[in-house]
Amino acid sequence: MAEINYPKYAIIVAGGSGSRMQSAVPKQFMAIGGEPVLMHTIRCFARFDEAVQLVVVLPQEQVSVWQALCTQHGFRVAHSIVVGGNSRFQSVKNGLAALSAAQDGVVAVHDGVRPLVSSPILADAFKTAHAQGSAVVAVPLKDSIRCVEGVVSKSVDRTAYRLVQTPQCFRLAVLRNAYEQPESTFFTDDASVVEAIGHEITLVAGSYRNLKITTPEDLILAETLLQNKPK
Repeated sequence: MAEINYPKYAIIVAGGSGSRMQSAVPKQFMAIGGEPVLMHTIRCFARFDEAVQLVVVLPQEQVSVWQALCTQHGFRVAHSIVVGGNSRFQSVKNGLAALSAAQDGVVAVHDGVRPLVSSPILADAFKTAHAQGSAVVAVPLKDSIRCVEGVVSKSVDRTAYRLVQTPQCFRLAVLRNAYEQPESTFFTDDASVVEAIGHEITLVAGSYRNLKITTPEDLILAETLLQNKPK
């Protein structure tokens, strides 16, 4: 059966700092494989489908830095830049506003510091979201977990839980509707925003390679994984 063609969009949220990296350089601008992390992330989507419309959300003070890095590295993957807000919710909302003229399709929201997401994962997430309305990438837990209440902890069945990653993909109309509601401290990701309007969340298989760069150890691992990336 031929694949159904539909518009695809991606909002790449890159508003992190370098605090947990013990660096003054924002995480998304740190280098792996000789280029800033964010460039690798953007290329993942362009490699998957060059027709994906890419929106990169950055803090105001980082826009000129990013533009200078693009010039320095000769980075020419087409994307638009949007200034983020004071929270992830506001940043994604600003990214959606940049797609105001877009027709209904599927939009992925992705962390700018997840530079190793594969094309098969993206294909599965977009396809599932187009059919089901949502597709959130997740992986099983590898470690044992415990529920802590005060000074008491108890064992929890880890098979009943998943670690949520990005991309989180949705039909564009669904995500737009979700982001019309007031912001809540309960919203930790786009899935929680969409779930709050009563839309069911569909999970799709992620990968442990699809790591989020947060600490210095993550940067070392990402460099190693990039060097040993499947052909």
